[in-house]
Amino acid sequence: MGCGSCSTGGCAPAGCKSNGSCLTNGCSKLDVYDWLANMDKPTNYKPFNVVEVKFKGSRKEFYLNTDNLYLELGELVAVETTTGGFDVGHVSITGELVRMQLVKRHVNEADIAKKIYRKATPADVDKWKAAKDLEWEAMHKSRTLALDLGLQMKISDVDYQGDKTKATFYYTAEGRVDFRELIKKMAEAFRIRIEMRQIGMRQEASRLGGIGSCGRELCCSTWLTDFKTVSTSAARYQNLSLNTLKLAGQCGKLKCCLNYELDTYMDALKHIPDNVNYLKTEKGDARLQKTDIFKKLMWFSYPKDDNWVPVEIDRVKEIQKQNKEGIIPADLGEMREPETKAAKVLDYENVVGQDSLTRLDERNRNKNRNNKSKSRNPDNRQGNQQPQQRREGQLNMPKGVPIDAAKAAGGVATAPAANPNKRRNKNRNKNRNRNNPNGSNTPKTE
Repeated sequence: MGCGSCSTGGCAPAGCKSNGSCLTNGCSKLDVYDWLANMDKPTNYKPFNVVEVKFKGSRKEFYLNTDNLYLELGELVAVETTTGGFDVGHVSITGELVRMQLVKRHVNEADIAKKIYRKATPADVDKWKAAKDLEWEAMHKSRTLALDLGLQMKISDVDYQGDKTKATFYYTAEGRVDFRELIKKMAEAFRIRIEMRQIGMRQEASRLGGIGSCGRELCCSTWLTDFKTVSTSAARYQNLSLNTLKLAGQCGKLKCCLNYELDTYMDALKHIPDNVNYLKTEKGDARLQKTDIFKKLMWFSYPKDDNWVPVEIDRVKEIQKQNKEGIIPADLGEMREPETKAAKVLDYENVVGQDSLTRLDERNRNKNRNNKSKSRNPDNRQGNQQPQQRREGQLNMPKGVPIDAAKAAGGVATAPAANPNKRRNKNRNKNRNRNNPNGSNTPKTE
């Protein structure tokens, strides 16, 4: 069986829709890493004859490998069922790691009776695929029959057996449901053996899967096996707002991840004083507004004052002790407010100013300013630049030396640079002639 992402290319089977080869509605559900696979075994080692097989959803069962078949991870096998016939599943764990899984699930090795028949043949795989193709249509028909009978239940998933002789319908309901009439109609419609199994809301989310609010696949469908109770006190200890829309998962219950960091918060709350709703001071009763358990700060506010004052935990305990003794301090000690480190933190993310929206405009402004300053300086204009270095093959002669003398000296004479003071004198003479009351125009002097 190949998949779309492997080196063999091309066959992308239906099922989990992730280009896998499992057809079990999820390739990576409750996977276990076999860290003993590449280790050398002793010479007299006998392989463990129990194998863990994975089926659709999160269902896993243990089977005996009585024929000592060489099985690899992900290989399809035909296994024994409790009601007769055979089922097809994937090998998930082999070898010594199965012993650890037996201990984890509290399964006794002597209680395992079902065995592996054979490796799945092409005929078995084709029959298994045909059975899986019927699950979607059977689920919708069963939902319609349940609605016609007025049963308060929700059929969430259907699992066909590999030989297409039995189907297990998983449903959720708030209480007990009398589905005897439903089973009769379903048996007439599908012509197979029907089994109804009630599951909880968390088990339903585990079977169906999905993406959580964190952007990752649901924990219950990937690695979480035991579902512990989650109470609203876990959200209170973590200072979370009691909003059911944010605290509830896709199963409708409180999120399992609320218990992940609960122990850390409980350890941090040991140092926070209890029953500190207000502290008595000469300025008035300071009300508690917020508590930062990790920074060990408690924020209070005076009456008729919107400003919050941060107070260290040791100072709060001191004031609380004084109030019990009848001593009222002058204030909370806000003059001893700890220095915030926000001003000292360097902005390493915007070192070169890439986050500024006007950074390109500022560069253009600086260029325009430099160009304007160069144009205003008369020494930098074209035609007024005085040569400061002698070019090869040229000779700059002083003023008054004839050109023929320069040629006789063996160089190429260049014309002297124009004197800016001379132009200024010309402009002054022109202005004087225009302002002359006699109207006489003096001849221009070169």
